[in-house]
Amino acid sequence: MPDLLIELFSEEIPARMQAQAADGLKKLVTDALVERGLLYEGAKAFVTPRRLALAVHGLPGRQADQREEKKGPRVGAPEGAIAGFLKSAGLASLDQASVQSDPKKGDFYVAVVEKPGRPTPEVIADIIPAIIRGFPWPKSMRWGSGSLRWVRPLHSIVATFGAEGDEPEVVRFEVDGIVSSNVTYGHRFLAPAPITVKRLDDWMAKLEAAKVVVDRDRRKDIILNDAKDLALANGLELVEDEGLLDEVAGLVEWPVVLMGAFEERFLDIPDEVIRATIRANQKCFVLKNPATGRLANRFLLISNLVASDGGAAIVAGNERVIRARLSDAKFFWDTDRVNGLAKNFSKFEHITFHEKLGSQAERIERIRRLAVEIAPKVGAEPALAEEAALYAKADLLTEVVGEFPELQGLMGRYYAQGENLPPEVAAACEEHYKPQGPGDRVPTAPVSIAVALADKIDTLVGFWAIDEKPTGSKDPYALRRAALGVIRIVLENGLRLRLSAPLLLSDSRNWGEARLIHSRAFGDLVLPVHLIDLLSFFADRLKVHLREHGARHDLVDAVFALEGQDDLFLLVDRMTALARFLETEDGKTLLAGYRRAVNILRIEEKKDGRAFTGPTNAALLKEPAEERLAAAIDDVKPRVAAAVAQEDFAAAMTALADLRAPVDAFFDAVTVNDPDPALRENRLKLLDEIRAATRGIADFDRIGG
Repeated sequence: MPDLLIELFSEEIPARMQAQAADGLKKLVTDALVERGLLYEGAKAFVTPRRLALAVHGLPGRQADQREEKKGPRVGAPEGAIAGFLKSAGLASLDQASVQSDPKKGDFYVAVVEKPGRPTPEVIADIIPAIIRGFPWPKSMRWGSGSLRWVRPLHSIVATFGAEGDEPEVVRFEVDGIVSSNVTYGHRFLAPAPITVKRLDDWMAKLEAAKVVVDRDRRKDIILNDAKDLALANGLELVEDEGLLDEVAGLVEWPVVLMGAFEERFLDIPDEVIRATIRANQKCFVLKNPATGRLANRFLLISNLVASDGGAAIVAGNERVIRARLSDAKFFWDTDRVNGLAKNFSKFEHITFHEKLGSQAERIERIRRLAVEIAPKVGAEPALAEEAALYAKADLLTEVVGEFPELQGLMGRYYAQGENLPPEVAAACEEHYKPQGPGDRVPTAPVSIAVALADKIDTLVGFWAIDEKPTGSKDPYALRRAALGVIRIVLENGLRLRLSAPLLLSDSRNWGEARLIHSRAFGDLVLPVHLIDLLSFFADRLKVHLREHGARHDLVDAVFALEGQDDLFLLVDRMTALARFLETEDGKTLLAGYRRAVNILRIEEKKDGRAFTGPTNAALLKEPAEERLAAAIDDVKPRVAAAVAQEDFAAAMTALADLRAPVDAFFDAVTVNDPDPALRENRLKLLDEIRAATRGIADFDRIGG
């Protein structure tokens, strides 16, 4: 079956747009083909700095013929309706239509419209120009006197169609004066002459000979392997960087790896600063000395050509730029160390954190006070936590972080170490930002934990207080990430910390006790409603986190719904025990009995317009089964309460399992809606006692499945 080859040859496409453009071209073309009945066997997109291409394999030579019955108006319909029908069906007169009968609607006209399939090249010639004109580049431009918008000036279009072994035909069309052909061009400097191509394999081979590697993944492999080999040949190790590899693969069509050097004096700068400088300014890879574990004074650059001098001039040019950039970085580093971190404290008073949340200095003070309160609960020394909170943000105003914002925190650690601050303080300067994503580690040092929690809790409480909460599509302040960070820090460190206490402490210090008039109880604390809402947000984030680890979110709901359940570690422990219990036969049967009891209660309470709440009247327990159930509940409730108080949830579940048999026997032997109103009421209260007994563990109403 024939194959299609499309190549759009232009000036340099920005590297950041290439992968998305290749995916976009593939989807747009293949969707359009399928929509027109042209199914294909496979498709692959290619992209280099100067070309965007697509090969589609196994297309039919033409569309299938189509036959469609078009229903028209009733016989005897007005002339206007009949005229419209004839026009839409392409008929000259009603003689070309047939009449069909419907028992309900009577006789009506039907036209059989037959559309012969078109040759595939004709269909392609209609599809491609529209796709080119409407291609969704993030940014595009016009050039010359034309009206076409493209990412960079478009020079030529290759469009060929044909089966293997045959001479493919050129699919003829024109876009803004550019006529499709079978001619492309090789490397801009090494092989700029025009090249006539046929189909995919011929196109790839001829461009390879013309110093163009069209497959992006292959260019990446060439760069990575050649870089490792060159590093190894010089006794060094490549510092791999997938993001940079993606970028440089989009900058070259014929990758050539070269090595350059810089003065050893620059190695006094932290490795991360050297790497950021070389990466950001020259898109070069850095190398590590395996003997020292630190960076070597060498770098690898990726050239786009084979130079006659072996690349000496290219290397020298890059060395000059890198030397200048590293000189700037060294100046910033030396200046910051002379100034010291404490010099930045007063500057934060003049920097706004948020117009409704005050200055950065006010925020740092809130974090400081909260970190001191949290410190004893996480095993940290309050004085160290206080000092760490004061210094944690100080590197934001340093010269190096001003140049490389991605190094915030890390530079704080370096500067703190240089000033001989306590190691716990230096570590917290870097680690209090963590975790910054699902794959990032959480802080484990107590002082780092205290400052990290204070930082994230202050952010969450502040933005909840001013009603700047995340929406379904927007989270500009990364509040979901902050909440998930708190959850991971607590769970992965096994911390016993009630969230409501630091939330309330942070809130009352920021926004005043007056907000408590709009509040309700949460455990033994009274929380403003916005903090209750924030705790619900934590519950939602916890459900997402646990679901990603295979847990049931309905069990999180069931446990979190109980009043005062804001100890995340204990909540997960309780939920895990509940999950294990519900997998047993006792758990499944008890849950079924609970649902039966609650359903009866709801129906009867709705009917009577009142609630039936225990305790029951022992004198009205007439049947042995209800006596045994009442006795079992009286026995189980204190056992569950005692086990929960000792945080022995396995024992609590074991106690709860003792209700299974009495509950089953009760429903088998006892009629709840007895004709005697007193007996009925007492038995409904007994059902409520079942609900009350399970509430010591979780809200069983929220358990699904």
